[in-house]
Amino acid sequence: MDPGSLDSYRAAGGYEMLRRAVSLGPQGVIRELKDANLLGRGGAAFPTAVKWEAVASNPVRPHYVVCNADESEPGTFKDRVLMEQDPFALLEAITIMGFACGAEQGYLYVRGEYPAAEARLRHAADQARSHGFLGADVMGEGFAFDLEVRRGAGAYIAGEETALFNSIEGKRAEPRNKPPFPAQSGLFGKPTGINNVETLLCVPEILSIGGPAFAAIGTENSTGTRLFCLSGCVEHPGLYEFEFGVTLRQVIEAAGGVRGGRPLRAVLLGGAAGSFVGPDALDTPLTFEGMRAIGATLGSGVVLVLDDTVDMTGLLRRIAQFFRDESCGQCVPCRVGTVRQEELLARLARGTPLGSARQELALLDDISAVARDASICGLGQTAVSAAISAVRLGLIEANGTGGNGKEPA
Repeated sequence: MDPGSLDSYRAAGGYEMLRRAVSLGPQGVIRELKDANLLGRGGAAFPTAVKWEAVASNPVRPHYVVCNADESEPGTFKDRVLMEQDPFALLEAITIMGFACGAEQGYLYVRGEYPAAEARLRHAADQARSHGFLGADVMGEGFAFDLEVRRGAGAYIAGEETALFNSIEGKRAEPRNKPPFPAQSGLFGKPTGINNVETLLCVPEILSIGGPAFAAIGTENSTGTRLFCLSGCVEHPGLYEFEFGVTLRQVIEAAGGVRGGRPLRAVLLGGAAGSFVGPDALDTPLTFEGMRAIGATLGSGVVLVLDDTVDMTGLLRRIAQFFRDESCGQCVPCRVGTVRQEELLARLARGTPLGSARQELALLDDISAVARDASICGLGQTAVSAAISAVRLGLIEANGTGGNGKEPA
């Protein structure tokens, strides 16, 4: 299919699911999402139908819908592929969301470092508008919906939904305190539905095969399929789609296994805000419940494979530097905690701990607890997750080496 051609998209069945959504009505669409048990694919795994229903039933007007396409989690590239290769499907999905939520205006907030995706989405929106799939009377069905493509400004924190609202409103991208939640007071203080790209693109599929059929894919509590971004020490890095319930071992084997046949050291799941798991987790099913059972998270679908040659302390320092730089600075636990984490890991890397390396790791535990319990948003709450999981797996040893017995550079 040509991602630049509306005719090509329609020839492949494009916009048929929007017509089905109109025939079902807003409550019918939401009922299908409930039957599908669709959980958000952005990391929080919140039930999509609950969000949409809360916005649709809110008497305050107007309503807004937002697609969070600010894909900034290190190691994640699934949304970029979807936007570049199937932009009309995303427009159809957000139009269905607008119809179901009673919104006449939507926003597509695209990561600033994705110029190709942005260009294709803008072109797709222009074509859809000129052919009556956006505008004052969508498809002649008597409802209005239009959308605006907004470019992010390179801030990781703008991927947090309330910080994204502030950015769209022309303010500094800083998270807001919750409650109120977006369904009560979101963009411009109005009821707002917000989902990420992968979540929205599940909606046309649900309407196509039906909610119960979608729920039959995967497991009872993790329905449908999931996109995984495989990178690191694998033979064939790339984007892979599996039904929920596939094991970590099967995913890595599908990518050709560990590069060069070297021993597997660890896997970082969920991106920089995720956590490391060891080889003993290879047979864990990649489901929301499976990850909770081992204290990990699927997050944004990152599977970063690391072999025995990787400098773990150096990797953790880069993650710490990333969070230090990307913290918006609004709250002290995150603003200070991310700096202290990076300083601590730098001391371990140099072999010059304050007191002893064991005391430094105890301090890291304290930093993690404060950041997790007192930060305003998920950035601060998860900024130390990777380091803490690395300590528990013995990837950072008490003597300050990188877990492979070698002093890090």
